[in-house]
Formats: sequence, structure tokens, C-alpha cells
Amino acid sequence: MESIALTINGKKVTCRTGDTLLSVAEKNNIFIPTLCHHPELKPYGACRMCLVEDEKSGRLMAACVTPAAKDMAVLTDTGRIINHRKNIVRLMMAEHPESCIVCSKGNRCELRALAARLGIAETRLYPMPNYKPYEELNPFIVRDLSKCILCGKCIRADHELVATGAIDYNDRGFSSRPATLMERPLEDSTCTFCGTCVSMCPTGALSAKHTGYVGTPEKQKDSICGFCGAGCSLAMGTSGGRVVDVNPLKLKGSVNGSTLCVRGHFAHDFLNNAGRLHQPLIRTRDENGDKKFEPAEWNKAVSRAAESLAEIKRTHGPGSIAFIGSPKCSTEENYLFQKIARVMFGTNNLTSTGTINGQALLRRMEEKTMGAARTMPLSGLEKAEAIVTVCFDPDNTVPVAGYHVKRAARAGTPLVTIDVRKTRLAGFAKARIRPESGMEPNARIPALICALAEKIADPDGTSTDFIQQYTSGWEECKAAIDSLLSDQPLSPAEEREIKRAAEMLSGRKISLVIGADVMEQAHGTQIADAAFDLVLSAGSIGVANAGIFIPAPESNTVGAMDMGMAPDLLPGRHPLSDPDARKHLERLWNTKLSPDPGLDLCGIVEAAESGHLKGLYIMAENLVRTLPDPERVENALEKLDFIAIQDIFENRTTRLAHVVLPGSAFAEKAGSFTNMEGRIQSFSQAAAPPGQALADWRILGLLARNMGYPEQYTTIEKIRQEIRKTVPMYAAIGNHRQEWIKNADADTPFSGNGHRFTFAALESLPPQTSQQKGFTAVLGPLRWHLAGGTRTSRSARINAWNRDNPARLSASDIESLAIPEGGKIRIVSDHGAIERSFVADPAMLPGQMFVPTGFSGNEAAALAGIEAIRTPVPAWRTCRVSIEKI
Repeated sequence: MESIALTINGKKVTCRTGDTLLSVAEKNNIFIPTLCHHPELKPYGACRMCLVEDEKSGRLMAACVTPAAKDMAVLTDTGRIINHRKNIVRLMMAEHPESCIVCSKGNRCELRALAARLGIAETRLYPMPNYKPYEELNPFIVRDLSKCILCGKCIRADHELVATGAIDYNDRGFSSRPATLMERPLEDSTCTFCGTCVSMCPTGALSAKHTGYVGTPEKQKDSICGFCGAGCSLAMGTSGGRVVDVNPLKLKGSVNGSTLCVRGHFAHDFLNNAGRLHQPLIRTRDENGDKKFEPAEWNKAVSRAAESLAEIKRTHGPGSIAFIGSPKCSTEENYLFQKIARVMFGTNNLTSTGTINGQALLRRMEEKTMGAARTMPLSGLEKAEAIVTVCFDPDNTVPVAGYHVKRAARAGTPLVTIDVRKTRLAGFAKARIRPESGMEPNARIPALICALAEKIADPDGTSTDFIQQYTSGWEECKAAIDSLLSDQPLSPAEEREIKRAAEMLSGRKISLVIGADVMEQAHGTQIADAAFDLVLSAGSIGVANAGIFIPAPESNTVGAMDMGMAPDLLPGRHPLSDPDARKHLERLWNTKLSPDPGLDLCGIVEAAESGHLKGLYIMAENLVRTLPDPERVENALEKLDFIAIQDIFENRTTRLAHVVLPGSAFAEKAGSFTNMEGRIQSFSQAAAPPGQALADWRILGLLARNMGYPEQYTTIEKIRQEIRKTVPMYAAIGNHRQEWIKNADADTPFSGNGHRFTFAALESLPPQTSQQKGFTAVLGPLRWHLAGGTRTSRSARINAWNRDNPARLSASDIESLAIPEGGKIRIVSDHGAIERSFVADPAMLPGQMFVPTGFSGNEAAALAGIEAIRTPVPAWRTCRVSIEKI
């Protein structure tokens, strides 16, 4: 691109053709005020605050929309320009209510700051009150449009960044305002309450709804969101040591930029929930023999935990103890946790809830790609040649990942969706492949993906060169596809959509986004393998802005897996069965590791029931709420001789413990998370933990010291130093705020040593047998709750929103069941029953229903059986149910 020279305020500067005057000024540290401009939005030119003067002609121009020209000379702060800016601000303030002292925007109001900079205290104009209703119907956003200055940032962010289109301008002139379609309340619109409009608003026209604090926080700390695996950068406002306000950090190059989702923006009030644990507790008995909890000093509580577990190990052996960690905890904490289990207690009975929430798919793709595609920046989606999504519902799982896909589709990138349900994302797609047959819906997805893969593998194209050079098994795969499609022939509608998709994808590299919960549903392995075959057939592994994107469901699903939080996995993604990996760790840890895999979550529950398991240590998980069949889980845990739990809330699981150790949430400690892209993000403490609570890594350090372990983990840096030695792919952890894990550089097809990616030859699924229960229920999250809702259910704002709890059914099923509208149904499986209201959902196919998790104590988990969470394919999110009228 050509470089040109121009002059600003007498200073000669250079820029690229096409750059605006505002961007050139900013790059050269020349201040030009703005109110409607934002670097992530298209130039708009509405507020006219950025007026500059052409030195030669005297013409006034809006700098944000005027491209720089060769030999141009402009002035930014002449008396004429300053006078225009003052008049604009005075007119805005004349219409603005005089409520600064009680405004929630406080000292962050951009209009107020600009008025102060220009020396405007009084407008000296007649007031022009612009009364508009004050709206606070929902628990998230307060709208006071009497303070709106019509900058359009909220509307443009909604359309350009979040790609929702819930609001736009309504009316003209003095009556103009941002509004929803037909002036409906936000609650009844397509608004997802992501809060991007709130963080964009320069005044108090839009603000977060608070119950206990209004105004400017005392301090602001940078952090990383602790909910889903997008790893959004946050600016956490604190007062009195508590988090009172959360906004996107707007860090350049971050995964989220100026956007968040409803959880990231509004659900962090869980940090201030009254149910937080404040001090260590030890279970005792009262005079009637009933159990009770008494406060204890830290040394006494940790000593009790260490001594009890050590005694169980001496008496019954290492196999009688299990450790359950959490992807909610930092990478450093997960590393230390698994090391304590393996080295101090000699057990591989070590796992986390990540093994039943996304980790299965991550491991499957790691195995298939041989570690060659661990880092997948989401920004690559907006530069992709084509995007295919498989069973991916971003609005309800990882919304920020969905924003990238939607923005790409809006910009013209071909998007193909393959899913049983018709999600909101399908509205952005140019081809929508959806099962049409009467067999179980998920069973149909592999055949549809394979049919598409066969059509786009051009025999004369570059994908064939890739197939011949880097893969094996293509001929066998094609034969299997022919057999599969012979057994499951395509319907005319399926054939039409696959043909349309193939025409768009042919000759293009594919970015494939696959729902992380695929492996937790029926036929998940076949879907994952077919998706990988599709990417291979397009030659899209190891190519910039292409490959497989897996939206991890929890903030540190990837980091926990990388630290070896699984019964058959060592740190660095090495199988426990790998003798070289074991020897490497044995040398570093000066110990002997057992090669035998430990118990998974299902095995731990069953071993507790049978009496083979005696002791359990749990870090940051409410198992009775999170796992399927909660009554069975609770009964199993009650049989254990000893349970130690470190958590942030008192809950159903802590009530079963013998020792309870109060931990800290992510905002109350330092550490790092690895997000779905493979980005290692370090964060520091933003708020003080409540009472005597400690960071989880400090608690584990106390446990190690009580076990007589010589190494003292007194700082987070000491743990990071050990991780750098133990896990080479994390050699950069903590060096800077953001680093990336390393892709495998050996033993991959790209290393030239003969290894090849292998196509999976999918077999036809057996015919579906008749079953007593006639519906396939899918258990899944909605945007309000993450997983089982252990933290989001403690958010006052989320709890105040209780509109999306109903089960979803197709209209035809509701009609055939003759269920009265507005009533309730009983959903019955082989493992339990729940009662729910219901709604008709056009996204559902006949014979299928969707049951939201997280609501009402996560009662939906009662429909699944504990056996369904067996690894490596924990298909617990799909179960057969019957429906009864109430």
C-alpha cells in the first residue's frame, strides 16, 4: 500500500493511503476529541467533535471519516475549531439532564470529561429537556435515554461487533432514539444482554443495573473472565476490596476486544454472594450425635486433612484415595493438585469435571492432529476462506467465538452450518445442512458430513495434493462413505443443501468450528471423526486461518488437561502409558509413577458405593450439583471415611465433607488460564478474598508442607518455574501477560518423518431399535448458566432472570401429546424425573426435546445416569425420555 506525507499542526507525518485523519493523528500522539468514534467500529461522523480545519482552504472536516491525502495540511486546535466544539458540547448539555452527581457513569462519563477539558461549566443556553422513560425492567441493563447523545455506538456495536441487530434508530429529529423493533422491551427482543452497548455508551444513557453500588469504582484491575473458554479480557472495578463493576478491557489483540457475553458482563456478582465460605471448618458431633461444623485455624484444618488421607493410604493403599480437581482453577493450581495426588499419595485416581465437559473432544482432536494444531486464534475466523460449523450453538455456549463467526459471515465469508437444531447462527449461513430422516437425529449427522467431504475433495485441486502428501486412508474412507450413504441415502432436501455447500466450499480452505459438547452426546465420536475427515479432505490442517476450532466450555478446560488432570494423562498431553513421558517426570519429581490408569468420575462414584474408595479430596467442584444422578452421587459420597473440600461456597457437597477449606475465586488470586485458542493468559489479584479464605494454590502449598514435602510453594512464580521445566509446551507461562502454548514440532506429518494424518473410515450405525421411551432429550446450557450453574446460580442478576427454564419441544409433538398451553409436563428417564414448563421451539425436530441445565439446582442432571459419564466418551447429555401430562 502506498505511503503518503501530510502535515498536521505543522508537523510532517506519513501514513498509508486510505487512513483517516483521526487515525493518523492518534498514531502520532496528536489529540483530537471524539464522542461517536470507536476503533473497533466503522467511522460514523455523527458527533462532529473531531472537526479539523484544512489549512489551505479553511474547510472544516470530520477527521474520523476524512481520508488523508498527499500534501494535505490540517489544523486541529484553532480558535475556530475550539469554538465549534464548545458549541456542540453546550448544545448536548442543554438537552442533557443535570444529574451528574447521582449518575451511574460517574467520573467515566465522556461528555462530562470533554466539557471539563473545554472549560465548559454552564451552557448559557435555555434548557431543552428531552424526557424519555426510565427503563429497568430486566436485571441487567438500565436505560435512561434522556441522557442519550445519539452517538450511535450502542447500535453500531450491536450490528457490527455482536451481530445481533436487536436495536436501531427509531423516529427522527428531537424524538430520535435507539429502540427495538416495534418499540418492544429489550426483554422481548433478540437482545442477548451481552452488555456491549453498556460498555460502549459514553454517557449514563445505558448502565449496568446494580443493587449495592452506583458510581465510579475506587480502582480498576485487569483480569481474565473465569467462565467459558473464550478467555475474555476484563476490567474489574473494585471498591472496598470487592468487585462492583465489570467491563471488557478493550485490550488490543485480545480475543473479545470491546465485547462480552451476559455471564462475563453481569454474572460476576456471584463473587459477593452471602453464601461464600469465610473460614476453615471441621465436622464434629453435637451432644445429640448430629453432625455440625465448627470453625478451625488453618493449620489445624489442613493438618486434619493431611493426616486423615495419609492414614487411609497407609491402611488401605493409594488406590483407596481419589482427587477431583476443576477447570475453574488456574493452570498452576491444577499442576500442583495433580502432582500432590501422584507424588505424595501415589494415586492416579485423579480427574476433573473437564473430562465430561469438553475435554473428550480436545483429546480426540489432539490425537488426530498429533499436536500440530494446538494454537488456533479466533481472529483467523474473520480471515477464513470458508467456515463450517458442526453442532455449534455459540449464543448459548461460547458467545464471543460466535461473534467472530457472525462477523465473518456478515463480511461475505461462506458459512455452512451442520446441526440437528436450527440455531440463531443458521440465520447467517448460506447453506444449512440438517437431518431430514426419521432416525435419531445425531445418528444422521456423520453421514451428512461425510457426504460433504466426498464432494469437496477435488481430484484435480490442491486438497488432493495435501491428501497424497500428508494423509493415509483416503481410499478406505471413500469406500466407507459410499457404504454409509447406501445405508443412509440422502433425502432430496439434504442432497440440495449439501450440493449448495459443496459449491461454496470447493477449492477453499475450511475453518471448522465444532461444539465442544459433541462427545458428550450420542454418536459423538462418529461426528468428531467425520468433522476431522471433512477438514482433511479440504487440505485445511496446518494452514493459516483454517483448521479446527473447539470452543472450550470452561475457562481453563485446556490448561487443566495440559497439566494432566485426568486418570490416564500426564502433564504435556502425554498418555500415562507412555514410558518415556513417565521416566521424564520421575526424574524431575524424584518418584516412581504407576503406569496403571486411575478411576474416572464414574469409577470414583462406583468405588465409593462399593467401599473400595475411602478418601476423597475435591478442589472447587460441587459434585452433587454437577454430576448426573445427583441422589446417587450424594449417597455414594456419604459412605466415604473422609472427604476434604476446598471451595468458595457452602453447598450440597461441602455438607458431606469432614474438612472444608475456603478457597478463592479467580478474581481474588493470581494465576493463568489457557483459553480455547491455546493462549496462556496470566492474571493478577483484583479483589480481596472473603474472611480467611486463601488462594487454592496456597491451600495446596499448606497441604504439601503438612505432608512433609521438601519443596515450598510459597509463590505463584515457583510453581510456574516448575511447569516450565516439566511441560515444555508451557515454557512461556507467566513470562508476559499473554503467551501461546507450543504446537508439536516433531512426530507430525509436517516434520517430514513419515507420519501421516489418518482418515477415519466410518461404519454405518446399526438400525435404531424401538424403545419404550419415545423422545431423545438433549441436556445443554443456555447463555445464562455455565455447566451446572455452580457459580452463575449465585448471581443475583442471573437468578432474577428466570424466563428460559422451559423445556423445548416441536410444535407437532406438543399437538400430538395434547398438552395444554401454559401447563407443565413430567419428563421421565430411566434414572429420574423432573417437572418443567414447556414451549414450542421451531428449532426442534419431532421426537426431540431440549432441557436447559443449570436452572432449579441443575435438576436436569437427574435425567442422566452416572454410567453415561464413563470416559473417553461421556455421552451423558443425550438420554431417552417419556413425557407425561401433569
